[in-house]
Amino acid sequence: MHTSPEDRHCSVARSLDIVGDRWSPLIIRDVALGVSRFDAMQRDLGISRKVLTQRLQALIDHEVLEKVAYSEHPPRFDYRLTEKGNDLTMVVLALQQFGDKWLVGEEGPPLLWRHLGCGELSSPVVCCDRCGEQVAPGDAVPVKGPGFREEDGPGLSAAIDALHALVE
Repeated sequence: MHTSPEDRHCSVARSLDIVGDRWSPLIIRDVALGVSRFDAMQRDLGISRKVLTQRLQALIDHEVLEKVAYSEHPPRFDYRLTEKGNDLTMVVLALQQFGDKWLVGEEGPPLLWRHLGCGELSSPVVCCDRCGEQVAPGDAVPVKGPGFREEDGPGLSAAIDALHALVE
């Protein structure tokens, strides 16, 4: 039996329901970088007006973006990230880092980040929210959370159990 992502009790599947198409992460990127008006996004992305309208509405419905009026006559809106949308920009940033490492040509990455705290060019990293140490693949193991259901991922359940057997 095939289930849709929103029916799965899986955070990755449910997140992909929001950003699993080609355009939504690019819209989130643009809004995060200050491209907040419909026409500017449409020009920047080269996306059809119909598809952009659909994707923007879906991101609003998922509370990732909000519409803020900047003109009443005619009605015009800016699109802004919500708190949820700001959190989702970290996913887009991870995609950027992957692309910078594995997919850019000899000319190098198209966008760099300057850390405002120290003024240096920086690559944001994932770190432990408890101790602050950087976390890379292999530095942590998954633990079944309170919402884990064995029936949603029997293969995943066995893999988690096997990982714990290795580290114990």
